[in-house]
Amino acid sequence: MHFDMPLEQLREYRPERNEPADFDQFWQTTLAAARQYPLNAIFEPYAMGLPLIEAYDVTFNGYGGQPIKGWFLLPRNTTKPIPCVVEYIGYGGGRGLAIDWLLWPTAGYAVFAMDNRGQGSNWRTGDTPDTEIEGGNPQIPGFMTRGVLNPQTYYYRRLFTDAVRAIEAARSHPLVDAGKVALAGGSQGGGISLAAAGLQPDVAAVLPDVPFLCHYRRATTMVDSYPYAEVAQYCARHRTKIEQVFNTLDYFDGMQFAARATCPTLFSVGLMDDVCPPSTVFAAYNHYAGPKEITIWQFNRHEGGENFQTLEKLKFLAKLWGNEERTA
Repeated sequence: MHFDMPLEQLREYRPERNEPADFDQFWQTTLAAARQYPLNAIFEPYAMGLPLIEAYDVTFNGYGGQPIKGWFLLPRNTTKPIPCVVEYIGYGGGRGLAIDWLLWPTAGYAVFAMDNRGQGSNWRTGDTPDTEIEGGNPQIPGFMTRGVLNPQTYYYRRLFTDAVRAIEAARSHPLVDAGKVALAGGSQGGGISLAAAGLQPDVAAVLPDVPFLCHYRRATTMVDSYPYAEVAQYCARHRTKIEQVFNTLDYFDGMQFAARATCPTLFSVGLMDDVCPPSTVFAAYNHYAGPKEITIWQFNRHEGGENFQTLEKLKFLAKLWGNEERTA
């Protein structure tokens, strides 16, 4: 059912942002510290038996100089730099297999899929431990409260930093057109893409589908579904630390990053989404600083538009990069 605001109100919903005074300094310092380490992006050829696609097993240095895995695929026999989509992965998932990432190279683009540190045990395997902590191998159930009492130690500080370094790693490949790098992802991947677009505003586009990690203060009191329920459950037990928790989360709210992102964007939202409520998606969308469009799926939940939205993204990028004939 439509449990959130009417669509007319959603289109105008632009809540106040609880932005920390040192938000920009916090992220500038964080990224500067990460860049003290060499990127050291390594692309190892990977044979997967598909004659039209070239694949690479990637390792690059993310937060703290810690190694992050990924996949890089592009059409075989590419001889000049082409556009690239950096893809971020949903909650609990990892990079999986190279064969999972065929969409963008079959459209004529490169794809750089970043593994999620410590994730990859819920629905697609991951290969990157969260080496900031001992025993940080991929785990279940969740990550929403890992280090949540301090923005310096919060899990998403590391993951968002990895995301920016992934853009740099993708751009380091000689067959990637550094001026034509788009960011994409669904749910957590959508939230990561928004964060990366706000932190690296010179990207060409961002395509966040049903984005998670937006407007925490509303989401955690509006739905009792996971992953937001992890925060609510933590606060139910740690009654005296509620404001401390949300003060940390304010450094990682998609609304703050959306207000700093200026590249063209195509959002999507499901009006029956009880995981990432529509008002939280529109909160980020309505704060977005650049040219923007949103695809609304009226009778869908967190699955959103699925491959119908994929077609919309293909059209969006084809128009952006001047090759509409691909989607005619």
